[in-house]
Order: sequence, then C-alpha cells, then structure tokens
Amino acid sequence: MKTVKIAGVPEHFNLPWHLCIENGEFEAENIDLQWKNVPEGTGKMCQMLRDGEADMAVILTEGIVKDITAGNPSKIVQIYVQSPLIWGIHVAAKSDFETVKDLENKKVAISRIGSGSQLMAYVNANEQGWNSDKLQFEIINTIDGAVEALTNETADYFMWERFMTKPLVDQGIFRRVGDCPTPWPSFVITVRDEFLKKNPKVVEKVLEVINKTTHDFAQIPDIDKTLAELFNQKVEDIQEWLKLTQWSQKHLSEKTFIKIQNQLFDLGIIDKKSTFVETVKAL
Repeated sequence: MKTVKIAGVPEHFNLPWHLCIENGEFEAENIDLQWKNVPEGTGKMCQMLRDGEADMAVILTEGIVKDITAGNPSKIVQIYVQSPLIWGIHVAAKSDFETVKDLENKKVAISRIGSGSQLMAYVNANEQGWNSDKLQFEIINTIDGAVEALTNETADYFMWERFMTKPLVDQGIFRRVGDCPTPWPSFVITVRDEFLKKNPKVVEKVLEVINKTTHDFAQIPDIDKTLAELFNQKVEDIQEWLKLTQWSQKHLSEKTFIKIQNQLFDLGIIDKKSTFVETVKAL
C-alpha cells in the first residue's frame, strides 16, 4: 500500500476525493490516500508542498503558478476545475459600503500572504482601475477570522468563493457587493517534484481514479442534496453552482499556461516568469 498525502480546501469542489476514499477506490489500487483539509487555503498548501508535509495538493491555479515561480519544487500535473472560480466581494452586513467602488484604498482581509484571497484582490483592483500599490492587507487565516475582522472593522472587505460564503450572507453577517471571477481555470492538481520523480505511476493512478468520478459527478443521484447538507447550503444555490462548475480531466496546455503567467505578470502578482517545463508535467 503506497501512502499519498494530499491537501485541499474543505469545500464542495473536493467532495469527489472524499467519495473516492469512502468507496475504497484508491485502496483498490493499493493506494492509501490521506486527505488533509486546509481551511487556510492556497498559501498554507504551498508551504506544505515545500515542507514535504503534502505530496499532492488540489490548489488554486494562480497561487501555485506564483509559488513555483518563487521556487516551490512542484509541478502542475492536471487541471482539476476548468471553469473560473467566482470570488464574492463581501463587506460586513452593517457597514456603510454599498458598492465595489466604495472599497478603493480600503483594507482587504486575506487568509495568508500569497493566498488566492490576496491575489484576487490584485485582479479586482486591476478590473476597477485602482492603483494596486495602495492595497492594504489584514491577515485573518480562515473564514472565521474574516467574520471577526469585518465585524470588528479591522478590515473592510473580504474576497472568498461566492457559494461557500453564501450562508454568511444569508445569516446577515456579510453582504456581497460584487463578484470577481478568475480569468483562468480555477483549480489544478499539483505534485511535489521529489514524490513525482519516485512515484509517477502512483500519481497517474490517483488521477485516473479521481477523473472517473469528476467526469460523472454532477449526474450522481441527489448530489445537490448531499452537497447542500454537507456544506450548510441551500439546495438551489448548489444547483446553480453545479451548473457553473466544469470539471476537467485534461493537462494544462502550454498555451493556457503562457496566458495565465502573462496575466499574473501584467497584474504585478509575479515579477519574473518560469518556463512551461519548470512548472507543468504531463503524465
């Protein structure tokens, strides 16, 4: 039995992994897939890959491209979710901010430096025509930290996946003033170089198993009700999310990689570029 330590956010996107584990599909291939929930998100997972605490990660595209450019010894082996991630722009329900325009030069809550919540603040600033050099950040670690920061006014707004944050909007804790979709595929599967070099066949098998499940995920009977219950969501919100979410079983092409990297460079998120070969490994 080969042990594989994999990290991902505790969100609806990753339910396919849990289903495969529960159904013994990895076990049937002689793989002990050990899933680690990482509510802190991308910045923390990048660190886990660097430290060898994780062999693989299901991670935001922009975050891992940035970190590989900065020396993370890992490779992107596949796109996991092709559709953009829709980031909701949230303020405290009782705040005076009414529109996204009101948030210029205001402080943004982010989970960690290098996290998606920080990188998307740059994307949003660019779209709004703001000076991104004036962005101010408050590190809050998790979504609970964001609730605290916005409620106590130590930060002014918070960007997080729209559907996962919807219960906080429904409860009257946050108000959503806008959306900011990623201009690239949202999630990729990444493997630490050392692990990939030693275990290419194991990684191939992991991808084979997960791809089979994501291919038919939306057709699983009552999957909308299952997701709604697990993630404290309304069934109609999950149904909308399922319609918008497009899984992928494909490699990240060189053309797509160059486009993503150029966008990150133009946004000032990365200050140097790496090559396709240094970043992506097609199995």
